[in-house]
Amino acid sequence: MDFNKINDTLTVSSQITPDEVTRLAEKGYKTLINNRPDMEVEPGLSSDVMEEAAKAAGLSYLYLPVMPGQFTPDLIADMAQALAELDGPVYAYCRSGTRSCTTWALAQIGILSADEIVEQAAGAGYDLSAMVDFLRG
Repeated sequence: MDFNKINDTLTVSSQITPDEVTRLAEKGYKTLINNRPDMEVEPGLSSDVMEEAAKAAGLSYLYLPVMPGQFTPDLIADMAQALAELDGPVYAYCRSGTRSCTTWALAQIGILSADEIVEQAAGAGYDLSAMVDFLRG
């Protein structure tokens, strides 16, 4: 289980298992966001299974699947709303953490500067420098 902390509000990682969700609650996370589409995972890691594990651990849960390379305006808006409204800190995951990090970055346009977004992502181990011009708007 990875803990790639972007900032005090969000940590991202690669795929986790239902057994690891309790550990998130023990570490103080309040919300779990699943950015991995069900079609990519085995049934034991499906969104329904992960939601059940999150609720059993006392976490809020949100399923926001990101198809590779498909960062739609609705998805970005949903992520921004989730980060603004759901209790934190938030733990989001996908296959490697990159989609979760990128979705967060796109949701931060107009909130943080492009340099801040790239810097925070880099601190968590994700290189978004190729996106800096896009993040500037």
